[in-house]
Amino acid sequence: MSSILVGRREFINTSASAIALLSFPRIGFGQTTTSIRLEWQQFKTTAQYSSFVNAVRKMKANTNAASPSSWEYWTNVHLNYCPHGIAYFLAWHRGYLYYLEQQLRTVSGDKTLSVPYWNYYKYPHIPSEFTDPTPGNPLYMPRVGTNVYNALSMAPFASGVWNFQRGTTNAFEPQLESAPHNPVHNLIGGEMANMMSPRDPIFFLHHANIDRLCHAWALPDGKGIPPTSNPYNAATSSPYWAGSFTYASGLTMARYKTYYPGWLNFDYSDDTKPTALPLAARTQPQSPIRLVQAQVASRITRPATGSFATTAARGLSPTRRALGGVSGVVLTEASVSGHLPLAASSLQSLHDAVAVAVEPPARTLPGTFRSVVVVLDNVQMLGAGAKGGFFYNVYMNLPAIVDTDNAHRYLLGTLGAFEVAGAAHHGGATLEYQATELLSKLSAYELQDVSVSFVRVSGENAPRGAVMRIGELRIDISTDAPWAPSPPTQRGQCYC
Repeated sequence: MSSILVGRREFINTSASAIALLSFPRIGFGQTTTSIRLEWQQFKTTAQYSSFVNAVRKMKANTNAASPSSWEYWTNVHLNYCPHGIAYFLAWHRGYLYYLEQQLRTVSGDKTLSVPYWNYYKYPHIPSEFTDPTPGNPLYMPRVGTNVYNALSMAPFASGVWNFQRGTTNAFEPQLESAPHNPVHNLIGGEMANMMSPRDPIFFLHHANIDRLCHAWALPDGKGIPPTSNPYNAATSSPYWAGSFTYASGLTMARYKTYYPGWLNFDYSDDTKPTALPLAARTQPQSPIRLVQAQVASRITRPATGSFATTAARGLSPTRRALGGVSGVVLTEASVSGHLPLAASSLQSLHDAVAVAVEPPARTLPGTFRSVVVVLDNVQMLGAGAKGGFFYNVYMNLPAIVDTDNAHRYLLGTLGAFEVAGAAHHGGATLEYQATELLSKLSAYELQDVSVSFVRVSGENAPRGAVMRIGELRIDISTDAPWAPSPPTQRGQCYC
């Protein structure tokens, strides 16, 4: 298929008339008919399989990117409107999958067709139907890797993860986005490593599984998801759910409708959380698993410190100050640490900001610094790095040696081609990692110094050599609130 990319302005201007031709089913709350999304291994044994493949084939053959019946149209929806690393990441994508599902039904003529999901916590390899290069296979795309075992994490499903939205302590949404979501994109690579990732059909199976994992985590009562007390009246919902999501000109969805899958009339064949990583010996039909790096080792060793030029502390704005950092950090297949040489005054400012966050005074004066952010500024992909096939776990103050179960205590997040593409997509390749909560849990001894470590995780065909350059790695303090108060533990409603 020829590559067609419609710019944001052209896409918005031309899609309004096209979207008017769509006749998406109205969302009927209280209906008893609910479609069940199936795991791929079961899905491919049903009649829906041929409907799905034929619909993808037809949509890819449609070269009119302004037509909702083209594959490129839905790729551009993601490019122009998707939120990554910000609020509503999960909810927006739930609505996106819903509308794509309706279009698949329209194109295929199969009203029973549902988007399947790929449960990589059971089957870590991309299904073989997506890796078959036979000419005419619409599911095939060139990719760097097919094994996502090293992308998987149990951290989002820990018993203490009760809050939901970013901006709250120990929140589920940012943890799930950090892993497994981002690393799956990175290890597969190819188009999956950038914001045009929906070009690869595996994208939708991946996001259906992310949506399923979110739903499974929330059961049975929604945990700390901001409540919406009435599905029939958005005005009675939590302010968190006020407003609408935009997918294209003329195609929106009230946020509160994405609160619960049943309100969009679908569910999943498996609503259970993963309880363990797949066994290394587990095999998938025609595709045995191959571990690609000792990511499952019992201990992690802090990488050696690189030799980087230092950057000075300085004021950035009335609300933010840089405490110091290093510049010219080049990442390769070797893991590396960056030591941030903070002056005594900067280190004291860091301690003060964390203290204010943990125990806010009765009256916070204007200009009081109360949150800490690790900043990767002017990040550039180098050579084959933009194709993906790898990522880095980013740690702060990682001990010399730590067991893998405790290493998550020092984890800021992940970094790869996909995260960089997302940052550039939202205006400049600068990534920020909220560090206040992590620092608040460290001892005074652990806060005597500051370092950031990039621990490389490689896929089967990961590139070697320089793959990424960070213009400046630094630590900032900000007047922004580090987190919002936790929602009440008594929800007074049913997540149903």
